[in-house]
Amino acid sequence: LHQSTTGQSFVSPSPPAKRLCCRPGYNATCRQGQRAAWAPCGGSAATQGESSKTQSPESLLDIAARKVAEKWPFQRVEERFERIPEPVQRRIVYWSFPRSEREICMYSSFNTGGEEIGSSGESSDDTRLPFRRGIGLLESGCVDNVLQVGFHLSGTVREPATSSEPELVCNVSVSFDRCKITAVTCSCGNKDIFYCAHVVALSLYRVRKPEQVKLRLPISETLFQMNRDQLQKFVQYLITVHHTEVLPTAQKLADEILSQNSEINQVHGAPDPTAGASVDDENCWHLDEEQVQEQVKLFLSQGGYHGSGKQLNLLFSKVREMLKMRDSNGARMLTLITEQFMGDPRLVLWRQQGTTMTDKYRQLWDELGALWMCIVLNPHCKPEQKGFWLRQLRRWNSVDVCPLEDGNHGSELTNLTNALPQGPPGNPDSLTRPHRTVFTRAIEACDLHWQDPHLQHIITEDHYTNYCYHDNLDSSLFDARGWPLWHEHVPTACARVDALRSHGYPKEALRLAIAIVNTLRRQQQKQLEFFRTHKKELLHKGITSVTNLEGWVGHPLDPIGTLFSTLMETGRGSEDGATVLMEHPVFPAQRFLEEGESFVSLAVETALIGLGQQRVMPDGLYAQEKVCRNEEQLLAKLQEVDLDDSLVKIFRKQAVILLEAGPYSGLGELLYRESVPMHTFAKYLFTSLLPHDAELAYKIALRAMRLPVLESTAPSGDLSRPHHIVSVVPNRYPRWFTLSHIETQQCELASTMLTAAKGDARKLQTVLESIQKNIHSSSHIFKLAQDAFKIATLMDSLPDITLLKVSLELGLQVMRMTLSTLNWRRREMVRWLVTCATEVGVFALDSIMQSWFTLFTPTEATSVVASTVMSNSTIVRLHLDCHQQENLANSARTLALQCAMKDPQNCALSALTLCEKDHIAFETAYQIVLDAAATGMNYTQLFTIARYMEHRGYPMRAYKLATLAMTHLNLSYNQDTHPAINDVLWACALSHSLGKNELAAVIPLVVKSVKCATVLSDILRRCTLTTPGMVALHSRRNSGKLMSLDKAPLRQLLDATIGAYINTTHSRLTHISPRHYSEFIEFLSKARETFLMAHDGHIQFTQFIDNLKQIYKGKKKLMMLVRERFG
Repeated sequence: LHQSTTGQSFVSPSPPAKRLCCRPGYNATCRQGQRAAWAPCGGSAATQGESSKTQSPESLLDIAARKVAEKWPFQRVEERFERIPEPVQRRIVYWSFPRSEREICMYSSFNTGGEEIGSSGESSDDTRLPFRRGIGLLESGCVDNVLQVGFHLSGTVREPATSSEPELVCNVSVSFDRCKITAVTCSCGNKDIFYCAHVVALSLYRVRKPEQVKLRLPISETLFQMNRDQLQKFVQYLITVHHTEVLPTAQKLADEILSQNSEINQVHGAPDPTAGASVDDENCWHLDEEQVQEQVKLFLSQGGYHGSGKQLNLLFSKVREMLKMRDSNGARMLTLITEQFMGDPRLVLWRQQGTTMTDKYRQLWDELGALWMCIVLNPHCKPEQKGFWLRQLRRWNSVDVCPLEDGNHGSELTNLTNALPQGPPGNPDSLTRPHRTVFTRAIEACDLHWQDPHLQHIITEDHYTNYCYHDNLDSSLFDARGWPLWHEHVPTACARVDALRSHGYPKEALRLAIAIVNTLRRQQQKQLEFFRTHKKELLHKGITSVTNLEGWVGHPLDPIGTLFSTLMETGRGSEDGATVLMEHPVFPAQRFLEEGESFVSLAVETALIGLGQQRVMPDGLYAQEKVCRNEEQLLAKLQEVDLDDSLVKIFRKQAVILLEAGPYSGLGELLYRESVPMHTFAKYLFTSLLPHDAELAYKIALRAMRLPVLESTAPSGDLSRPHHIVSVVPNRYPRWFTLSHIETQQCELASTMLTAAKGDARKLQTVLESIQKNIHSSSHIFKLAQDAFKIATLMDSLPDITLLKVSLELGLQVMRMTLSTLNWRRREMVRWLVTCATEVGVFALDSIMQSWFTLFTPTEATSVVASTVMSNSTIVRLHLDCHQQENLANSARTLALQCAMKDPQNCALSALTLCEKDHIAFETAYQIVLDAAATGMNYTQLFTIARYMEHRGYPMRAYKLATLAMTHLNLSYNQDTHPAINDVLWACALSHSLGKNELAAVIPLVVKSVKCATVLSDILRRCTLTTPGMVALHSRRNSGKLMSLDKAPLRQLLDATIGAYINTTHSRLTHISPRHYSEFIEFLSKARETFLMAHDGHIQFTQFIDNLKQIYKGKKKLMMLVRERFG
């Protein structure tokens, strides 16, 4: 006897009904098996088994039996009538099986399948769905032995053999009650949320071929007709056929029946699995709860991989599908899904680590919250159901890791950032903000009801008007036309629409949607009138407090999206001639449309009102991303609509209102600093209006270019609220996490305008001014400059000089913006600007060179700008004559000299190179180098210029610069690998080549600057190998004798070298380690070679070695090595 605890909803579906059946006359005293109570869901869909063709009328018996079969549990029928005639029982049993394939499809496939019923699957994108396979099996004649005994259907389904699988014969049984399948079993062992193909095949066989199914009364009725002998024979035969399975059970039951005090004898009657439902039975379709839980757990564990996110979204769609069919399993399935989501171990992990959940996972939680909102707003929900759901939601809501509505825990930053002002003035700080989870709105919605008389009239009547009504109050029930209005918090009102749609009340949803839209339009008109009346006063005060702290676009309940979808579904349906509301091909609700208006135009206008609403940017990364995403989704839907004349009219009307509605519109004159920008929306409006009303399109786009959050002025608004200043966070801007995306959209809008304005000088100038005023990012202005350049120089047409000038102007602005800041693209920007100026013409190049100091660093001006201007490719590109070439070259040389004066270290060499062909300019550049040599230049720069001078054929100038470089140089004893050594050797070689006097002048400088013994000995050796002046380029000739080491200047160099070796030796011995001993001995050998160059060198070296042995006698091993080598 099956029993379960009462009061527990959403319990697992019970096995086939086993209510107690007994003889007539026992009814009054029967104690029925108790089941968990649950409200019956709405009536099933229209019957399919009946023909719509004209035929003989149905019998009264069939009509009555069908209605009873749909609504009454069979036990109630039995209790009502003491004896039910067999023909009546047969017709009730016959009509109790589902007649619609739609629900069977819903429980055996992900896709809705309503439109696919009856097809054989060729058009389906997935023939592997159980529903499709089931149809295939049925149509292939694989269903046999179909028998209906009371409320129980059984049969065999043969799965034909394939190349990899043998033939499979499945035993299938189905229990049903009140046109719903309540339990299924199949020997295939299916483990899935959905019914298997075999259950589908058997069920559809019964739906499509009801007359071919053998029908018997419930088994208890058959047994009742047997006498004692027949009953004994029946039992014995049953045991014989199935003795291995049922014999133990049969003996146990016999023992209990024969025992006077057994429990089985305490109740009248016996269970019958074929006898239909008891009064207490829950009437709902069979749903395998365990499989739902397992599948959701599996999808969650895959973390978004293997298409698990898509699978979860399909499950949510299945819940919506069930709600639309008014199937109580929708809420039951969502409860199971939510329990698994709440048990996801990643929630705890993310909370502990302080990391954020992925964006796709966040969206799944949003959908979960939205679905619960729909469920609790079911207009025909019983109070006890709502109470149960409220307790469930509160339990989940109180869990510590329950995700928050405006983002997840990872984005909740520490006190430091929370101390910064966030959100609009007057909003509570993040610290005091109430704890709102994804379930909070659903919990709040439990307090909403549908009993308001005005609301009831709106959703139930197509002709609800009041033409005598005076529309003078803000909360009027009707507008001036007498049409009904519905004043409620807009997202809440739209949640009602979504709930009506979700629960299969499309007409009611449409009526309420129209009332809400008319209210929005009236409110918009009133706001416009108010602003026009108080415009001067408001503009004078400059009040910019935002009018709506909670925007409709990006809102968790997506109110505008709901209205748009509701109206578009109806509109497209009526346009296609196949309306969504099957019962009413023509909508009486159309009486609430203006002349020439359609549901599509109403949907479009609603979207424009919502997108144009001035609203504050919400706090938190996720909420801000949601604003962008929701806006893009709405615009994508709008772009699917073809603009006809009536829609263009609405675009014009809304564009004008948005421009004139002041603080109520995001495109109005008064803009709050932290309002959501309108760039993306305005770009759509601009491209839509441009072919029809270009002036209006530009007005909209130019107005939308504003981005006041980046303006440097202090935020205006309620100054009574203290603005906390935290020194470690210098950024005074609000926390806009999507700012880079917003700036990109602003740039896109500007680029769209530039493209459209090509060829119109006046408009281009206006757009340029707007860009210069409103865009604050150099990289975005640079992108616009490049875009304008590309558009202006398209290959298939002559360059547009006006647009080229705009491009150049933007490029110049970028140069000014990035001149004093670091930017990794700066070199690319400079090169591009020169290319752009070249395209504009020679006057542009001359202009940027004249004002170079406001645009470029001296290095950029000489190495990139002037060099490019003087290159052959530029001259060829500009088709310049000799006179123009010379003028341009003069400008470049003037620029080079100015740069050399300003930054001689980095620009002097470039200046000399650029001025080579102009003697006066070259001499000026050389003089600048000489003047800067004493103070502003280092030896490396001077040596580089000196080598350049030698290369150009000015050895004396090279020598002069080399001597100046030597005065800045200082090489210590251990810098024997210094990069300047080559320059010193080159300078000495140059001096040596020029003659004895020059060498004599440079050697004192070398002695003073170089203390490194090996470098000095190298110079000394080179000077003694050749005669000074032998390779001189000038006319003077020296005698062919080598210079003496005993006389100046070489004697001075020799003494300095020997002194350097002595000093270096002592320095090295101070910190020498045994592993450097051999290297030190080699060093002393080189020193001896230098000592021996002096006439008394041998004596000097011996004295030096003796001195070492005396001073460093403690280093015995080293001194032994010295003795071995040098005596």
